[in-house]
Amino acid sequence: MIQLALGAIYAWSAFTGPLQAAAPSEFQFSKTDTQLIFSIGLLVFAIFTIIGGRLQGKLGPMKVALIGGTLLGLGYILASFMGANFIGKLIFIGVVAGAGIGLAYVVPIATAVKWFPDKKGLVSGLSVAGFGFGAFIWILLANPPSILGFKGLISTQAGAYTVANVDFAFLVYGIIFLILVLTGSLTMRNPPSGWKPAGWVPPQTTTGKASTVLGCRPKEMLRRKSFYILWVMFLVGALAGLMVIGNVQNFAKDTTDGFTAYGFSPQEAIDFAVIGAAVCLPIFNGAGRIVWGQVSDRIGRGKALIGMFAFQAVMMAVFFYTTSNPILFYVTAALIGFNFGGNFALFPVSCADSFGAENLAVNYGFLFTAYGIGGVVGPILAGTVQDAGLSFLYAFIPAAALCAIAVGLAFAYQFGSKKYL
Repeated sequence: MIQLALGAIYAWSAFTGPLQAAAPSEFQFSKTDTQLIFSIGLLVFAIFTIIGGRLQGKLGPMKVALIGGTLLGLGYILASFMGANFIGKLIFIGVVAGAGIGLAYVVPIATAVKWFPDKKGLVSGLSVAGFGFGAFIWILLANPPSILGFKGLISTQAGAYTVANVDFAFLVYGIIFLILVLTGSLTMRNPPSGWKPAGWVPPQTTTGKASTVLGCRPKEMLRRKSFYILWVMFLVGALAGLMVIGNVQNFAKDTTDGFTAYGFSPQEAIDFAVIGAAVCLPIFNGAGRIVWGQVSDRIGRGKALIGMFAFQAVMMAVFFYTTSNPILFYVTAALIGFNFGGNFALFPVSCADSFGAENLAVNYGFLFTAYGIGGVVGPILAGTVQDAGLSFLYAFIPAAALCAIAVGLAFAYQFGSKKYL
């Protein structure tokens, strides 16, 4: 319930079209404007994961989730009263709601890993799967494709999106998010001290310096090269995935690179865009979190990271060429979402493996700042490319190259000297 609500940030593509619509629309935000709200939300989200991690040690997971849910819900509710004011939308959705997501996000992950230390990869994936699946619900509820035969919360009149309808969607979402997170937070309790699953024997640690690594605090973690290898990989994974999530509808509807350039009608392009953004990406995003987490339990974190980034490099390079065929577009968008989801299963457990589960809530907050930076660079890069009249190729191919570099870093993480790392 908590992660379904927090996944609202990935439903932002449902609002980019209405907010960017030309006259007679009352918004007329630029593409960069809409990506700035999304990116600021991601950055604030990442920063507040550190704060949320620290607060969990003082207040406990339940109270931190309650605070986060309150901020998320109020952010969307207050944004609904801002009308076409860009700064108002930026503050309440980007900053206030983003802070709420950050505070609550690590709570289910850190709590679940403590309850299930024998299946860290699987339970980490399950605990964040709702974040990916949430976008599926929120996009369809707000702005479904016309082929489904029903209107969402955002309706149109002669192609114009009204402030009243868009803000009504924000208001409804804010109320739903409050209910979901506040209810779900009531179950967030840490296990008793010394608790372990029946029959599970904790892995043995060696004596000396290596043993301190598994229970290290942020200050110790930040002195190790393995942290920075993980951080750069996470940055790349976030940049590539969020670039697509934030711009998939803009790409599909683009008159130069999108479906209309290959003879499809504007309405067909809109429907293809919504299906890719609302169905393919979020469903496989959620599935990828579970599958990659379970795979990593079997073959190891480093090997899973190598496979995930190699796969994503290929998908990012191919994606630009998919708008000539809707099926190819759906499949590639789904696989990009699948690989992107893997980041959120693999990096928290890699952090726990390398630095210990004891301080995971705060340690992962520091690692998660990579996601925030990637969330600024990726979507804004794509938005800037569009506003400059350039091809999406100038956004997707660099992202593919960065994923290839991340493969090399994953090899270093997996096969490098543990003493060196």
